[in-house]
Amino acid sequence: MHIIAVGKTDVGQKRDHNEDALLLDPKLGLYVVCDGMGGHAAGEVASAHAVKTVQRVLQEQAALLDEARKDTGDARDRLITTVELAVNTACSEIFGMATADNGKAGMGTTLVMMLVVGGKGLMAHVGDSRLYMVRAGQIHQLSEDHSYTSEMVKRGKMTREQARTSPYANVITRAVGIQKNVQVDTLMFDIIPGDTFLLCSDGLHGYYEDPNDLADVLSQTDHEKIPDALIATANQRGGKDNITAVIMRSVADEDDKVLEEARATEVNLKLDTLKKIPLFRFLTYQELVKVLNITYLETYEAGAQIIKEGDGGEELYIVLAGRVVVSRQGQEIVELHPGVHFGEMALVDQSPRSATITARDATRLLVVQRRSFYTLIRKEPVLAVKLLWSFVQVLSRRLRETNEALSGARSALEGRDLPFMDMDDVDLADDDTKPR
Repeated sequence: MHIIAVGKTDVGQKRDHNEDALLLDPKLGLYVVCDGMGGHAAGEVASAHAVKTVQRVLQEQAALLDEARKDTGDARDRLITTVELAVNTACSEIFGMATADNGKAGMGTTLVMMLVVGGKGLMAHVGDSRLYMVRAGQIHQLSEDHSYTSEMVKRGKMTREQARTSPYANVITRAVGIQKNVQVDTLMFDIIPGDTFLLCSDGLHGYYEDPNDLADVLSQTDHEKIPDALIATANQRGGKDNITAVIMRSVADEDDKVLEEARATEVNLKLDTLKKIPLFRFLTYQELVKVLNITYLETYEAGAQIIKEGDGGEELYIVLAGRVVVSRQGQEIVELHPGVHFGEMALVDQSPRSATITARDATRLLVVQRRSFYTLIRKEPVLAVKLLWSFVQVLSRRLRETNEALSGARSALEGRDLPFMDMDDVDLADDDTKPR
């Protein structure tokens, strides 16, 4: 698989100079868009310096990039740290330039980048420039704006419509160079053949209120014409800011087509399965990717025991392929098929397993460990609230089902002739008989 890319920047209809900057470095696998701020001869300095600095730092880490392309988890974790360091190196240097020159005081820049590492993409993001992905005609925004209005929408203080018309719509809450350091959002995700990516400044995405309009343009066959089409539309709709677009499209190599198709099937299967799990049903695509990043695959032969009743455990399991059998005290209870999960309570407590799970067929499972799960929700409070709400709904449903089962059992007992049981000894109205 390889990436074909094209980029273009335009001054727009209202500005007399361009403070945006872009980078396409296919050899390094690095693609960047920055939108500078700080006035004439300052914003463009900040954006250009950010692009060059990130490129320089990553070029110095060529050995780490090669190691990460071999699909090793440790190298990829270190690469994320290195990308964050690269952005903060740019931040520190731009801040130093601004404080040393009164004419550049307050200058800074947004930054959104994508680093292609084998079959993975690594996003780093600060500000309100964006990264979009189109897969199978569906568009997903992988970045999250660091802006006042975005924060208000997230808190429920403002609707999306109010955010669009707010006088504070252009106020960003994070930028590279405004302070010595900055918090960088990162996201690692799978790239499969046919995926199309857009890196853009707000001078472009601000004119595409409906992401589906973007999807239609990004899905065009001739990728080289896409930046011109996007920029022309932004200019026709006002062009009040500089406009920048970088388009990347992944293409399968002839000698790897079979392997890439199999990998694409696996990637889609994982995401589709996660989406169907009640625990994750409220998550956005970006949040699902974050959950997927903390999972790993386990395979079991037919007859293999996966978990044992009474043992401890800290894993949630999701059946990707095959079938598993749930049994308690040697008695088979139910058979679980692909798309079903088990063991979710191990994520919230350390109680012994309540049943034994055995593979009926050759089985593949997605696994989430409690430790990784806690690390994720500590870093992602919004995601944590969504998961908590889902947990409450799952438990509430199970409580209702249990109460209904008990009511049915009570009715059955009341209607039966039990000659060997003194019914005075069975207080069915006692609250202690109800599940808690």
